[in-house]
Amino acid sequence: MREYKEFSFTMERQKFVTLDPKNTESESDVRALHKATLSLFADLSLDGVLRRITDAAKELVNAQYAALGIPGDTGNLDIFITSGLSDEDIRKIPHPPVGKGLIGEIISTGESIRIPEISDHPNTSGFPAGHPEMHSFLGVPISAYGRSIGQIYLTNKENALSFSEHDQRMIEMLAAHAAAAIENARLYRQVLESEGELSKRNEQLELINHLTGAISSAMDLEEMMSVMLNRIVNLFGAASGEVFLREEGENAYSLTVHCCHKEQSIWQQKSFNLGEGFIGSVAESSQLSWSTELVDEAKYFEEGVLEMGFGTIVGVPIPARGNVVGVLSMLFLGDRTISDREEGLLEAVGAAVGVGVENARLNRQTRRMAVLEERERIGMDLHDGIIQSIYAVGLTLDSIRVMVSDNPDEAVHHIENAISSLNANIRDIRAYILDLQPSRLLGKDFEDGLARLSREFKANSLIDIDLHIEQEALKDLPGETSQTLLHISQEALANIAKHAKASRVWLSVRNIDDYVYLQIIDNGQGFDLNRQPDLLGHGLSNMEQRARQMGGEFEIVTSPGEGTTITIRLQE
Repeated sequence: MREYKEFSFTMERQKFVTLDPKNTESESDVRALHKATLSLFADLSLDGVLRRITDAAKELVNAQYAALGIPGDTGNLDIFITSGLSDEDIRKIPHPPVGKGLIGEIISTGESIRIPEISDHPNTSGFPAGHPEMHSFLGVPISAYGRSIGQIYLTNKENALSFSEHDQRMIEMLAAHAAAAIENARLYRQVLESEGELSKRNEQLELINHLTGAISSAMDLEEMMSVMLNRIVNLFGAASGEVFLREEGENAYSLTVHCCHKEQSIWQQKSFNLGEGFIGSVAESSQLSWSTELVDEAKYFEEGVLEMGFGTIVGVPIPARGNVVGVLSMLFLGDRTISDREEGLLEAVGAAVGVGVENARLNRQTRRMAVLEERERIGMDLHDGIIQSIYAVGLTLDSIRVMVSDNPDEAVHHIENAISSLNANIRDIRAYILDLQPSRLLGKDFEDGLARLSREFKANSLIDIDLHIEQEALKDLPGETSQTLLHISQEALANIAKHAKASRVWLSVRNIDDYVYLQIIDNGQGFDLNRQPDLLGHGLSNMEQRARQMGGEFEIVTSPGEGTTITIRLQE
């Protein structure tokens, strides 16, 4: 082996010199270097910065080829950018450099290398088949804060056999600017990643907050599940989502809601037993699971689902009271890994949905109980009041038969009293009919529903009613809210018909200072809230509960002989 000193190359520590301003060539070089360094900060994307450094180095010293390498933690090159190689040249090279030979020496020593012939260096590792011929070489480390963060490589000096010492100084000065540009780009990328992470966390917190709001709302189960599922699927970027729920006393998990993929579920099978298929397995294990083996589920999918590019399925158990009451599934296009943080979020989502399912079912059960209680109350009222009153009228009419011949004047008086009693009973029956007819009004336009309710109230109770609706108040009123206000109006009018003994009612919907007001006023007998709490048992308490559930305020003003005013206030 020839001695190291036989080779014509210089290995110098990175240093900086001042160019002679009187030298025309130096002035030109300074302008070129200044232009090159300005281009490094044109934007802050790391990939763009690295490519501009590579192109600037190639042009600055008239090299045929240039490259920039960024080593990883293991010492090998993680990033390798080239300039001067065509796409065809790159395709012919079996693999990019890994950090051996001259490249590895610059990485390990942190010093510049300049030689006229690459093959003459004792540490050269040669070139793979298909690699372009390269001879002269200039390699300069890029250092920041006392550590190497990359290297610039230049080969095949144009119009010269080798790179000069002047070329080396120019590239070393460029490397100093490049270090600052790379560090800035890295910091910028970290800021963007941090902002992205913060945005993602905010979206996740918003999801949890939205789920909490849905759980505490008065929505029915299917509507609540649909709202929840849409938010979850959108946040995770899924292509399709379904929720399968198990009804109490049943073993199967049945499809309840679906979103995103067309208008129908991707599942051909709409119900899964415990342990059956992916859905049944998630329910049986009570553990979050995901799989890329969709072929195993092919028999459960609709025809053509696998050909659409779906590659990952995720299943989230929905727990409630120690049991799995449902499974939330999401289907993703292509492969989709679930990070530990996402897994924790999905488990929290599953628990939140479980609470929502339990609350919705309890609300449904409560409503059923309330209906049964109300029916029982009405039955008792009919039995104890109206039926007994009619029975009393019958006894009166029976006694009149005796009076007709002996005392006709008194008989006429008793007949008039019986007629009055029958008319009173008819009014009471009409009031009960009004109280039991909400189903025909549901689903109607709010304004139309109030108008119909007012007409039927007047027809059934024979009480005059004035209806006033401001169109401004209806402009942004959600459908669910308007249905609740319709329920409250119906409840209030039923109470007036049964208890108020009023001759007139004023019903209005108005907009005042960005609030919507529903007000029902009667000129009836009123009552003392403190002395008659039983009146709150059903009607008024139901109205107050409905108002609170939709975020409104409920107020009742009444006193004996002064009528009653009920006000619901909602913010638009």
